Amino acid sequence: MRIGKLGEVMMLDGLMQAWPLLISGMLRHAQKAHADREIVSRLIDEPLWRYDWAGCGKRSARLANALVRMGVGPGDRITTLAWNTHRHVELMYAVPGMGAVLHTANPRLADEHILYTLQDAASRILFFDRNLLPMVERLKPELRSVEHFVMLCDETRLGKDQNDVLSYEQLLHSEEADFTWPRLEECAGAILCHTSGTTGSPKGVLYSHRSITLHALAAGLSGSMSLTAFDAIMPASSLYHANGWGLPFAAAINGCKLVLPADKLDGASLHELITAEGVTMSAGVPTVWTMYLEYLRSAGSVAGNLERIIIGGSALPEATASTFAGYGIITVHALGMTEANPLIVVSTPTPSLLAAKGDDAEHILRTRQGRAIFGVELRIVDANGGELPWDGASAGNLHIRGAWVLDRYYPDVAATDSEGWFDTGDIATIDQFGFLQITDRKKDVIKSGGEWISSIDLENHALGCPGVRSAAVIGVYHPLWEERPLMIIETEDGATVTAQTMRTFLEPYVARWWLPDDVVVAPVPLTATGKIDKKVLRQRYQHHLSAVE
Repeated sequence: MRIGKLGEVMMLDGLMQAWPLLISGMLRHAQKAHADREIVSRLIDEPLWRYDWAGCGKRSARLANALVRMGVGPGDRITTLAWNTHRHVELMYAVPGMGAVLHTANPRLADEHILYTLQDAASRILFFDRNLLPMVERLKPELRSVEHFVMLCDETRLGKDQNDVLSYEQLLHSEEADFTWPRLEECAGAILCHTSGTTGSPKGVLYSHRSITLHALAAGLSGSMSLTAFDAIMPASSLYHANGWGLPFAAAINGCKLVLPADKLDGASLHELITAEGVTMSAGVPTVWTMYLEYLRSAGSVAGNLERIIIGGSALPEATASTFAGYGIITVHALGMTEANPLIVVSTPTPSLLAAKGDDAEHILRTRQGRAIFGVELRIVDANGGELPWDGASAGNLHIRGAWVLDRYYPDVAATDSEGWFDTGDIATIDQFGFLQITDRKKDVIKSGGEWISSIDLENHALGCPGVRSAAVIGVYHPLWEERPLMIIETEDGATVTAQTMRTFLEPYVARWWLPDDVVVAPVPLTATGKIDKKVLRQRYQHHLSAVE
């Protein structure tokens, strides 16, 4: 027994095992406790793959043995350019499980950003899906650190001229299905993920075994994603984007069936999996679910066993949430970011909210991003750093800290203040019930004549206008008012929405001086993670009002 001293307080050590929280521990648990729970995976151009958590454990062990044979050691980086498949999940367990670091590159980024992240990671091996071969061929001359290229397929699908490319299945074929997972330090680096690069070059976030495990535990809580062994979950959030929101790990802990859609996220493809595999829960950005809802409407279909959808990336319009409710599907808002592994808040009810707000509680749950889950702390501060009250009205900079929030960007760039608070870049309010609402991004808020206009509020209201598929609002230069709002809308096929139609529609909801000075009907560009790319819109329309005048 050891007694230590912390300041003037005498500390007595606990007498429990200091067992590390490791990714391999989650896999071992799933293998033993939920061995026969299914994993079903679409593939690029192969038949549907079907096995279970026991099979995933064995194949992950084969992969780890193969990596050791190839000379991979602790701390080495291994990159994936891959979609949501069982092979990608095996890489997520095997690479960090053996002590190396998995770098999940985002294939939807521009080539220059992908190349930047690959060079930043300095990986020794690149695993990639077959339909990404043209991209790999373009980047290959600049990938000087990569020693081996492995295509995620069987050997029959390798081209005759691909002598320098290995087959994933051939790599696993001769390896033992057992591996002694090392007892690593729980704070060791496990998975490296980069931000989407919407405000400059992508930044690397290196998750630890500890942060991933704690995040997976919290993701399953009743106040979070509320997962049980009766759930069949389908990540429509990309595995390269913050670990698919942690779902492959939360599924292992809770014994969920895991359904993987590969890169096929159109409404018809998702519906086929949802109904055939009994999916009860899924997660993804609003763009995916808007397409799915359009499919349900056009096909006159029902959504099978699907009970709830976790929405992140941006807000889902309340009208869309109501439509989903008509299909018996609950939509649950969440706020996350790459720097937080990613979950920060989830919009789940509390007794005090229901008691105080009654019929209005549903509106709050559908329009707020949510309340903090255990493991993350929140605060909002003013421009001088003073903490603001949780009154639902005071808007300030959102800061977070916690067990799965980053401290430094990769490889070693400070990201927090002296007390560990990370500035998310969001402007938010928090009400007396602890529910957070994002009112804007710092870079997106519009300052007109010294007053603030929320682009998010304008966008959310605009999405309720008949015929509008997508809406974006940016601040553009105005010689008198400094900035004025410009709205860009993408309409439904065959729909006509004019600037005057939109202004008339918005008038009951916002102050007159908030109304956009102009409304442009044009495609709304999206980032690689499905968010509106306002950087592109600002470049395109920065002088638009000057031209109009």
